[in-house]
Amino acid sequence: MDLFSIHAEQEKRKDAPLAAKMRPQTLDEFVGQEEIVGEGRLLRRAIQADRMSSLIFYGPPGTGKTTLAQIIANTTRSDFQILNAVTSGVKDIRDVIQKARENLGMYQKRTILFVDEIHRFNKSQQDALLPAVEDGTVVLIGATTENPYFEVNSPLLSRSRIFQLRNLTQTEIKEILSNAIRDDERGLGKYKLEIEDLALEHLANMANGDARAALNALELAVLTTPEDESGIVHINLSVAEESIQKRALSYDKQGDNHYDTISAFIKSMRGSDPDATLYWLARMIHAGEDPRFIARRILVHAAEDVGLANPHALIVAVAAAQAVEHVGMPEARIPLAEAALFIATAPKSNSVIVGIDSALKAIEQEEVGSVPRHLKDAHYSGAGKLGNGQGYKYPHDYPGNYVFQNYLPEQMVGKKFYTTTSNGYEKQIQEYLKRCGERSE
Repeated sequence: MDLFSIHAEQEKRKDAPLAAKMRPQTLDEFVGQEEIVGEGRLLRRAIQADRMSSLIFYGPPGTGKTTLAQIIANTTRSDFQILNAVTSGVKDIRDVIQKARENLGMYQKRTILFVDEIHRFNKSQQDALLPAVEDGTVVLIGATTENPYFEVNSPLLSRSRIFQLRNLTQTEIKEILSNAIRDDERGLGKYKLEIEDLALEHLANMANGDARAALNALELAVLTTPEDESGIVHINLSVAEESIQKRALSYDKQGDNHYDTISAFIKSMRGSDPDATLYWLARMIHAGEDPRFIARRILVHAAEDVGLANPHALIVAVAAAQAVEHVGMPEARIPLAEAALFIATAPKSNSVIVGIDSALKAIEQEEVGSVPRHLKDAHYSGAGKLGNGQGYKYPHDYPGNYVFQNYLPEQMVGKKFYTTTSNGYEKQIQEYLKRCGERSE
């Protein structure tokens, strides 16, 4: 690297965002993720001993994935190479592998390859990397915001240890912000800052566990607030609110957040918790989830989880789905909430889904009998000559509009598919069927 390159790199670091300048260089500077890098933890011991094996960091943005990789780069005696999955192709992977082989053969030096956003590598790119990971030519460190069990090839996963990073706590975010405020060299220590506790609390709260979002907001607040006559920059709650106007919400409509949140929403409705139901619904609406997708899930669970315990649930759900199509957002949030709350507060029965699934299983696994003669269609010409419909008893000709007769194929006689509960309207069904059974005896 020549003098011009060194100067350019220095200028680049000087102009970098606060979040980049404050990136921890050592484990002692690292805040959070104690479960992974706390004293005595496996990853900490491996980094300190420079005995890395292939691993994947998985977690939300701003939780320390890239930072941990850079700490490893600062600590290791191995050659440390970086690829970004967005901009790198198979050729770049092969170039790194070739250099790694030369380092290993000529200098007995290992190579650690850090792949940022590894979930963006397609199958051919991951396959190109596999042999070198498998034979130890490179030690892979991947970083991803997506569930690696869905996005990374099984052979690579089986050769890597996965560390899941969590959202940072509000206390941890405040510690990171305080470090930046005090740091004279990389942070904001050169400013005469007075920041209200409420402002710091607000930034930490609204960052939603994302250290990068918090630092970016703090930097914006400081750089856009003029000094007073004494040269002091005052950051109050109002300034903090302007600097981070919307909570940093991690939500990918195709990834983990999408499936985890809809799962929590469904389980809250099923569990009869109206408050949790509204919370998860609000999370999806705030993140811009497709309201038609939400409506479809409400429809399914009106039938699956409420069923005949309250048949009106399905009617309300259908009406909500139609309302979504007619009015759109943001007004559609109201019928969606109404339908979701109806399901959450309704008596529950899954007898409908259990019943139909039992019947389908019987069709798939047991002999399919023919339609009993007395149930066959007798309306067409010649049906009578075949004996179709003979012996059929018309229920309305009998007291209570019921008469016992067999409605199943011979092979299925006696099978039970529908079992009622005593919940809601289904209790009335149970009592009706009981009366029918008594009349059958």
